[in-house]
Amino acid sequence: MNQPITMPALSDTMSNGRLVRWTKHIGDPIKKGESIAEVETDKAIMDVEAFHDGYLGGPLTAEDTQVPVGQVIGYIADSPTQSTQVSSAAAPSPPASVTSPPPAEPVSANSGTAASAVIQPSAPESSSAPERSSGARMSPYARRLAQQRAAHASPEQAAPPETHADVMRSALRQPPPATDLDAGPPYRIAWPSSVREAVANNMIKSLATPTFHVAAQLSVGALKKAATEGGISLTLLLARAAALAVKVNPLFNAAYTPGGLALRQRVDVAIAVDTPDGLIAAVLRDVAERTLAQLSTDWRGLRDRVSTRRLAPEDYQGATFYLSNLGTFPVVRSFDAVLPVGATAILCVAAAEDERVIFTLGCDHRVVAGADAARFLQSFAQLLAEPGPWGRPASASP
Repeated sequence: MNQPITMPALSDTMSNGRLVRWTKHIGDPIKKGESIAEVETDKAIMDVEAFHDGYLGGPLTAEDTQVPVGQVIGYIADSPTQSTQVSSAAAPSPPASVTSPPPAEPVSANSGTAASAVIQPSAPESSSAPERSSGARMSPYARRLAQQRAAHASPEQAAPPETHADVMRSALRQPPPATDLDAGPPYRIAWPSSVREAVANNMIKSLATPTFHVAAQLSVGALKKAATEGGISLTLLLARAAALAVKVNPLFNAAYTPGGLALRQRVDVAIAVDTPDGLIAAVLRDVAERTLAQLSTDWRGLRDRVSTRRLAPEDYQGATFYLSNLGTFPVVRSFDAVLPVGATAILCVAAAEDERVIFTLGCDHRVVAGADAARFLQSFAQLLAEPGPWGRPASASP
């Protein structure tokens, strides 16, 4: 009996994955738990493991293909003969909506027809939005808005609304029309990496958070000295100082929920890491309580897994506080960042000038107010000025 292999959901945010490569060939024997393929999720490259013994059978989805979660990518057969028989069928193809499109040839700004064929969704035969036979009437403004929305609607979308209020509610629910690229210079379409696509989706979700920013210029001379003497990453010491400041100001470790504030008992700090594929926030656990030696070991391991795209979900999920350090770029004097969903604050670190740095704290206004942010930055400033015992390396617990 041939059992289908489906694209697994390897993280909570994964809706599709890119099949990087097959580690086995059709007809190869496989054991339960053995890696048979590699899949790129929104954060890492992970193994797909066989769910029972057998032989790899086709058709196999082509490598370097985007596949939605749950779609069949291959089969496990009970015998080599069955695996060969299965492979004679046509290979499964993912739907066009998730297949990586081939790079389009540059098109002229004047060749509107050709460009529209590449990037524009198909429009219905008529762009008008007829009123239904219920007798309800739309205002001229609502009718124009409905016509504009209908021009960009896909065939499976619902029929046009009936009233002005219906049109306005529909307009708020739907995304704006696609950018009119034909009015500009020649262009081509490039498929984003899974990481960049995930970041974009997360940032869109973050727009619902009412955020404010408070900045402070603080001295980092003492902290730099502690980092140099202890052979510790300055970014790690900044994360440690931020976690200790959160401990003094516990609202910054909370998360807003419709049912109330989630008051979390451990400070897990996500540190933004720049990679060629996009931004990844690697999470250090229990940063306020564990020793610097333990944290340093974990941080080295996280950076290694980031560089090899081998992060596990627990390496990038569940952060309570965020740190983004652009201090390695001397031209950056200050910046702010979008606050990720699930956190109350993100601390942005700019480049030092005369050993002074502008720190910008982005906050969820549903949880904290400006005075809370000021108190947090005061606590953080005191920690930077006096690294003392917390900034010295200590041996890991046995």
